[in-house]
Amino acid sequence: MNRLKRYLVGQFAIEAATLFGVAISIIFLVQCLRVVDVGSVRGQGLLTLGAQVFLALPSVSMAFIHICIGIGLARALRTMQSTRELHILHVSGKLGALARAVAIYAVSAALLLLLVAHVVDPAASRENSSIRARIAADLVGRSLVPNRFAEVTQGVTVTVGGRRAGGEITSFFADDRREPTRRTYIAESATITSDDVGYVLQLSNGVVQYRTPEGKYSEIAYDRYDLAFERLTGESDSGERVAQTSLNIIAEANADGWTNARLLKLSERTVEAMRALVICLFVFALAGFPSGRRREPRLPIEITVLGASFFERVLFTYSPGDGWLSPLTGVVALAAISLVILVFQVRPFTRPRREPRRRVPA
Repeated sequence: MNRLKRYLVGQFAIEAATLFGVAISIIFLVQCLRVVDVGSVRGQGLLTLGAQVFLALPSVSMAFIHICIGIGLARALRTMQSTRELHILHVSGKLGALARAVAIYAVSAALLLLLVAHVVDPAASRENSSIRARIAADLVGRSLVPNRFAEVTQGVTVTVGGRRAGGEITSFFADDRREPTRRTYIAESATITSDDVGYVLQLSNGVVQYRTPEGKYSEIAYDRYDLAFERLTGESDSGERVAQTSLNIIAEANADGWTNARLLKLSERTVEAMRALVICLFVFALAGFPSGRRREPRLPIEITVLGASFFERVLFTYSPGDGWLSPLTGVVALAAISLVILVFQVRPFTRPRREPRRRVPA
């Protein structure tokens, strides 16, 4: 990579890193406030709360990092447009060097997103969920005081008849009044234990009562019922505790066979990197060519990038079908639009110039 390409890639990366730093700092502070507010009730230490915030950042950043990459490229090209650097590159025949610099920047960003989506984010989500499970176990364990009603979290009340050695509980009762369905758990005995997924309460010889918002009532009797602690302390488990890195998914698929669910999971993670490539192509098609306008366009380039990202996300969310190719709908559509714009932008620079006609003297 020569000096010109290093300069261009550096300008793109600095703009993107600055924007990403501002965005992730704001999100970090918001996450700290949210977790500390919950932690003040649950009595957790600062080290545990800080670990939760840090481990949640990869998952949160995946939603906007490709936007920072696109806006960073757009702002760098807009600055080069205002300083006439973009004009000089085109006049001196450096369009290919500019395109290669954008390609290097986009591919580097895509490789970074591949690492985060396939390895870092699943590992961080699994560890974060494990910490939440330990917090839930500690919270429920401290709330189970014999012959006393305790509110584990807002809308959930528990009480027990007694506690014995080995984590055994007698006369367990829990009332979950949160919407949409009210649940009541009653058991003659319970045991605090853990499995491959997390901490659970093994209820024995009891019933689970359900009451819907319409007032319909149902009751299910059981000999044994495993109640996850997260169901009492927060939202129901979302499956993050069993999140696997893509390498583990590929290894299991090679051993057990490829399924649509595994292909779909890998496709959804790979789309994150493809978004960076496509958004860079879109920005280069719009802002990579000089313009004679002295005034800035009425619609800022940042808003255009956000609109393109929103368009791709809508197609990704509502793409037809449930096959592993359906997540690619948005990036394919945006790539097609970008290529059409790029063709119309390149034509004036590749059209051969006609030599002026010379008049032959009579």
